[in-house]
Amino acid sequence: MAEIGVIGGSGFYSFLSGARPVEVATPFGPPSEPPVVGEVNGREVAFIPRHGADHRFPPHRVNYRANLWALHHLGARQILGPCAVGSLRPELTPGTIVVPDQYVDRTWGREHTVYDGAPVVHVSAADPYCANGRAAVIAAGNGKVVAGGTMVVINGPRFSTRAESRWHADQGWSVVGMTGAPEASIARELALCYTSIAVVTDHDAGVDAGEGVTHAEVLEVFGRSIDRLKTLLTEVIGQLPKPDADCTCRHSLDGTAGEDLW
Repeated sequence: MAEIGVIGGSGFYSFLSGARPVEVATPFGPPSEPPVVGEVNGREVAFIPRHGADHRFPPHRVNYRANLWALHHLGARQILGPCAVGSLRPELTPGTIVVPDQYVDRTWGREHTVYDGAPVVHVSAADPYCANGRAAVIAAGNGKVVAGGTMVVINGPRFSTRAESRWHADQGWSVVGMTGAPEASIARELALCYTSIAVVTDHDAGVDAGEGVTHAEVLEVFGRSIDRLKTLLTEVIGQLPKPDADCTCRHSLDGTAGEDLW
């Protein structure tokens, strides 16, 4: 029913033309909301609001497994994951869009795999994001996105202390978020092509001497960026490879016990 999946904020509902909800039962319980399928730039797209339509799920309670399985079930093989992040570098100012090529997972207590028991499956996460998806975002960004960087994913829902923020920056990492993991690794376990599109909403606590970020500020900046992000996503969706195009992400389960599971 869909070629492409988008997991983002509830503001993307208006992004789809002819949107219709589709009920999907998953082995991992219900997704954040029933997927909505519609058309964007001539492509069939399925959308799930990561935190629920009413933003009721904090980052550590999002059912990442169900969300991704539902999109996979609907036929989506390219997944775009726009998200809000804090900047760990002075030059990455609010409103900047970063297309990370690496992430560091500092989360805990989340369901990190779709392979809880037999079979035992190990997938490579050395290059966690889809090279073709990233290339499409960078091309659509036309020099106005930052091509590369490392996202450190914290558990939330609290923001970082100044000491944590400075430590993250000292490691050379670029941005900090709360939802990038295990979203990316679960996508890889399902042999999906996953691309993160990170919108900077603030400077993290250790970057400047301000009062530190607030939830209201994050929502305000992300809200101001939503139209620009929709425009970028529209261009990206038009440029993503067709469903039958080959990609190394599609071979992540080759030679494993999960090869024929999904």
